[in-house]
Amino acid sequence: MDNLDLDPELAALLEDIPDTPVKKTPSIKKESLFSSSAAAIGEGPSGPEDVDLTESSFTKIEKFFADKPHAIFSDPAYYKKVLGNENESANRLHGLLTKFLTCQDPKDRSVYRQQLITAYWDFMSNIALKTGSGKVTKEKQYALRFGLLLPTLLTDEHRLLFSKVIEENTTREAVYYIDEWLRAIGSGKIGPSTTDEVKSKKKDDSARFQQLLSKAQGKLQSAENLLRAKSEERSRIEDVLKNSIETITVHDSLTGFAGVKTCYTEQQKRTLGDMGEIVRQLLSVDKELQKLSEDYSIAEGDVRSLQQKVEDSGGGETNASGVSAEYDTMRQMAKMTCGRQGNHFPILTREYFHCSSREIGIRENVIETLRWIESIDTEAYCRQYKSQLNRIPPFVILIPSYGDYGFCWEPFDRYNRVTSRGRIAIPMYSKNLQIAVLTAVADLRWQVAKEKASYYWMEEGLTGNYYQWFQAQKLKGDVKEYFINDYLLWMLKESDGIQKLNKDVRAVFWRFMPFSQEIKDKLKPRALVYQELCQRDRNRELSDGY
Repeated sequence: MDNLDLDPELAALLEDIPDTPVKKTPSIKKESLFSSSAAAIGEGPSGPEDVDLTESSFTKIEKFFADKPHAIFSDPAYYKKVLGNENESANRLHGLLTKFLTCQDPKDRSVYRQQLITAYWDFMSNIALKTGSGKVTKEKQYALRFGLLLPTLLTDEHRLLFSKVIEENTTREAVYYIDEWLRAIGSGKIGPSTTDEVKSKKKDDSARFQQLLSKAQGKLQSAENLLRAKSEERSRIEDVLKNSIETITVHDSLTGFAGVKTCYTEQQKRTLGDMGEIVRQLLSVDKELQKLSEDYSIAEGDVRSLQQKVEDSGGGETNASGVSAEYDTMRQMAKMTCGRQGNHFPILTREYFHCSSREIGIRENVIETLRWIESIDTEAYCRQYKSQLNRIPPFVILIPSYGDYGFCWEPFDRYNRVTSRGRIAIPMYSKNLQIAVLTAVADLRWQVAKEKASYYWMEEGLTGNYYQWFQAQKLKGDVKEYFINDYLLWMLKESDGIQKLNKDVRAVFWRFMPFSQEIKDKLKPRALVYQELCQRDRNRELSDGY
């Protein structure tokens, strides 16, 4: 398989590593295939961090808040418990917060406000490290998750609202609060987010082996996901074959002849003819499944070899350093959601918090918004590999900030471009949650299409066609920003038949980001322009170029 070809450096290294040769199993047995995977003991992915290529939609949220509020935010000692047992950064934060809240002079207050922002992030870095190791109190956890440092800064209504937020992820969707995300990074369930790499010295074997191990683990994850998807595909075809067999074995009794069955009906004869094609499909899929099984075994052996090499060289990066680096990344994410001119104040306070219960960026509201987007843009979270379109929703990180825009941090893992999740960040306290999530999905859409087109991103696919229109219009500025703004119009206006986009842009979006068939059917009778676009769809289908 193309995606499992070894990196040249990795291949050269593995030649020198003594290891037991991997035997190719002649028959596929699940218990032997997934012996070292995170989902080995289950029938499928074990947690939100694992990709399930068989899922077709987001979980429909039935319950957005808990029935009974907890009493943690009503505790008079909450603030002391957050700051307690910390280093000098806690005293500095407390001193600046006191000056900020009691200061009357606007200029001095502005100075204290800026100093408070820095002090807050420095203080929270200690709590982040404790969160990564799973050793943190509820008060510190909520302070990190919501930016809720001092409950009295909120109204009674606001405190009640936050006390009813559902704490645990019961949906199995990959949507994380910042404390959950850091805990997943610390436990090794999720790899740290991509940042600018610093090249290690040639003599630093540990760092080099760790990097090669990350690449090998990415290939292993990709192999497992593809194997699961192919197995599911074979099961679906087998079900079709079973139904066909049941159909052709049902006969009525022939009139006048006891125990004699009637001949095949015309429908049964057609079914018999179709069964030959079904069997050919099964054999083809089974052959691919066998190849994927072998690829998985090879990738698994590579990972074992490199893990041993990392241990022998002294180990790689510790969880603590990984969590620390990820926390710095979260800080950058918070800045990006706000922009240069936005509100960078990190503490939750009534002065800036004005969200209603359905507008606050909690997990349930964000999942419901993501589900709404997919109901319109059906391929929003899909990536194509060869001829297979795989649905791979991104990791969603909920950032406690007053920013207005979400964004894509990375479209997929650098070591697994086929089946890994991308990463998008969503501000929790934006003015409009729907816009914040839409901008993140638009950014994801653009980056995935750009990476897919590679060097030809200005010529091919979604980005290429849009860029050519952008150039033809002689527009200035960031082409991605124009795309994101047009995507908002596409989802909020064009999906309802309100024509706001340029004709050429509408044609590009219709072709590369199609609406659901239900929406297409709704739009078709509304205007001639939609009828023409539907006609183009039919023409492409007839020419096998769709």
